[in-house]
Amino acid sequence: MSLSGKTLFITGASRGIGLAIALRAARDGANVVVAAKSEVPNPKLPGTIHSAAKAIDEAGGHALALKCDIREEEQVRAAVAATVDAFGGIDILVNNASAIWLRGALDTPMKRFDLMQQVNARGSFLCAQACLPHLLEASNPHILTLCPPPSLDPKWWAPHTGYTLAKMGMSFVTLGLAAEFRDRGIAINALWPRTLIATDALNMIPGVSSANGRRPEIMADAAHAVLTRPAAGFSGHFLIDDEVLAEAGVTDLSGYAVDPAQPLYPDLFLD
Repeated sequence: MSLSGKTLFITGASRGIGLAIALRAARDGANVVVAAKSEVPNPKLPGTIHSAAKAIDEAGGHALALKCDIREEEQVRAAVAATVDAFGGIDILVNNASAIWLRGALDTPMKRFDLMQQVNARGSFLCAQACLPHLLEASNPHILTLCPPPSLDPKWWAPHTGYTLAKMGMSFVTLGLAAEFRDRGIAINALWPRTLIATDALNMIPGVSSANGRRPEIMADAAHAVLTRPAAGFSGHFLIDDEVLAEAGVTDLSGYAVDPAQPLYPDLFLD
């Protein structure tokens, strides 16, 4: 199946995994909304909504760049309305935007704590709430959220309670929405990488090297495999990128490695 003609609303799509998912959809000829805050270049984090939109158009898609802070309800609802005005509806929501702070309780400013809760769990819920009326009218609607399988294992909570709470918040939002809308034809699922994913944001974390990860394209290809599946009856799953690709017949993942000579490090929240 293809995403040709489908309209995707992707949060945080100006760079990294979100942009990779957008470009994969663009190669099918999809309409892609880049909903992100990055309107002007940042020397630490390359990529803006405008550079992403240009790349999407060049890849064969139809882009709409919308400056949108998903913490702000009015901005999210305005972005969703602009999407519907431009493309006539919404077929897919990808909750990709996320904030991270890998520190313990005494080293976590409340400003950082609040940012993570507002962007990750609340932002995912808000974007879903705004898109759901349009998804209910789509022919094969999906919500895909980039979050891990839910876990209460203390080993994932002790090192960075604030971040784990925020990320698991996205997981529980997925769990709840999938159950609520299970019988209404929307596929609501989560996707998480087996290994570190080499993004500019990853490079900003001290002591972490992108050489020990895979390129964002593995997540893009896995997301594409999920989003092209029939939505009916396919909901509430916490999917892992390599398992999704294996089910699609892709078992040689060596081409995704940033540096094949380096060992791959597992991502957080997976045993």
